Amino acid sequence: MPLPSPVPRAITRRLANATGGGVITRTVLPGGLRVVTESMPGVRSASVGIWVPVGSRDETPALAGASHFLEHLLFKGTATRSGLDIANEMDAVGGEFNAFTEKEHTCFYATVLDRDLPLAVDIVADVVLDATVTGQDVDIERGVVLEEIAMRDDDPADLVHDEFALTLFGDVPLGRSILGTEESIQALNRRQIHGYYRRRYAPESMVVAVTGNVEHREVLRLVRRAFGDRLDPSRPPRPPRAGGTGAAGLVPSGRARVCPDDTEQANLVVGCHGLNRHDPRRFAAGVLSAALGGGMSSRLFQRVREERGLAYSVYSFTSGYADAGVFGVYAGCQPGKADEVLSLVLDELNVAASGGLTEAEVERGKGQMRGATVLGLEDAGSRMTRIGKSEIIYGEVLGVDELLARIDTVTPADVAELASDLLRRPRCLAVVGPFGAHDFDGAL
Repeated sequence: MPLPSPVPRAITRRLANATGGGVITRTVLPGGLRVVTESMPGVRSASVGIWVPVGSRDETPALAGASHFLEHLLFKGTATRSGLDIANEMDAVGGEFNAFTEKEHTCFYATVLDRDLPLAVDIVADVVLDATVTGQDVDIERGVVLEEIAMRDDDPADLVHDEFALTLFGDVPLGRSILGTEESIQALNRRQIHGYYRRRYAPESMVVAVTGNVEHREVLRLVRRAFGDRLDPSRPPRPPRAGGTGAAGLVPSGRARVCPDDTEQANLVVGCHGLNRHDPRRFAAGVLSAALGGGMSSRLFQRVREERGLAYSVYSFTSGYADAGVFGVYAGCQPGKADEVLSLVLDELNVAASGGLTEAEVERGKGQMRGATVLGLEDAGSRMTRIGKSEIIYGEVLGVDELLARIDTVTPADVAELASDLLRRPRCLAVVGPFGAHDFDGAL
């Protein structure tokens, strides 16, 4: 007689000591669900987030905007709670309940007093796992999403980033707006969105992150109760996203996209393909970005704002995805000064590409990264975001000390070598403002 198969057991591992005397702990439950906690002794709050590795790059053209639309719809009601019930229960304990959608993942989160953590875990799991997504809710929320698209279109500083992504990547999922388009949202129906929900929202691919005045064993008990029989022991955990076909190849040098708009300010983003999030040089990229445009002492801030007074806002940024990345510079200025601002930005990119950053600038960039890493972790919500995002995209969570150590290892030579590679790549430009469609042809 064959022996019965062994029952899968939860696998728990202490990952790191947390800042402030706490501990980061990770458990993989039977059925693949990952639970990561960070204890924060001395606080009276707790934050829980359920992370789903589903975002706008998972959408076909017919489903453009579905991930974000679905994020809205899950708050409208579940099998056991109406949308008003959800709002009433969270308001009764003074909690915050919200969600956000990005290119490669979606997060639903709540922050409450520590004593109300059982309620928060139950409500967030209920919304993520048991939403009804009715046809009536789809029709009502469609109007809300269309209003959000209209708000984006009325904010040129926001719109230009979407236009830049489309210019850089092309008409592929990674290049399209998370919001979708007015046409795609109008066309989506309940069957499409509900089917997308049921296909994509699988517990074995999710991460539950909890931080604050919490105890890991108690969190596991709450999560097991909330997920119930959805924890299928036969399912292994899904590994982090390994990449897909959503990233287009390098764009031709000199490509520009202008969105004519009757605004008082010109908004522009210039940049190139950057590093994917698994590239070991990503810490050097962060230092490079900080030195170029990350603070008041940065090259771009000093040249464009302090010395010339040409712009109020100018900064550089990086974004990393599973198989692609972005390095860019944003500036907002008077339309008549756009050519001069763009020329200054390009000059500074060229100087940095030629090894023009000094050791002092690199050290200040490292200091900015260290400060941003630590100072952004002063509350339970921000720490929940850090450990949840790390687990969902990397499959691991590094302690703050390890992150600081990796920043410390970046050398001026590392930054110079990366700048020479990164900033010589073909560039593209997006502009929103009172211009003609071809006013920036040849500007790069």
